[in-house]
Amino acid sequence: MTHPTPVVETILSLFDGQQLGVLSTHCKGHPYASLVAFAYTDDLTRLFFVTSRATRKYDNIAADDRVAMLIDSRSNQEIDFHEARAVTVTGRVHEASGDEAATLKERYLIRHPFLKNFVHAPTCALMVMRVQRCILVEQFQNVTEYEVAP
Repeated sequence: MTHPTPVVETILSLFDGQQLGVLSTHCKGHPYASLVAFAYTDDLTRLFFVTSRATRKYDNIAADDRVAMLIDSRSNQEIDFHEARAVTVTGRVHEASGDEAATLKERYLIRHPFLKNFVHAPTCALMVMRVQRCILVEQFQNVTEYEVAP
């Protein structure tokens, strides 16, 4: 990405400022939310996280790969009502393998070095969201959509 738009710059800034996002999955008509440590590619095409294969989120993704992740700037202060930003990222998730997994694990560990043992555990999977859309909300009412992939 050579010249990011102001919307993309805002989204990247929000991603840079947060380590955790709320992943939304569903199964059999029931929603499920999980707090996950995430990383991303600079072109906004992929978000990725690590999870144990023994989790409900992993099972839910196996049943339906469509997900959303909320990343926000809240600080739990009154100022949030005026200045908080949130982006909902939608897309489809797959488990990475081979070169893709190796490359993205390196990037993930730059952001979350304290999770090294978790990332390399044989029971864990690196999950990659192919981003389709980012929906940025500022000041609770200014909504901007950014289409990433068809």
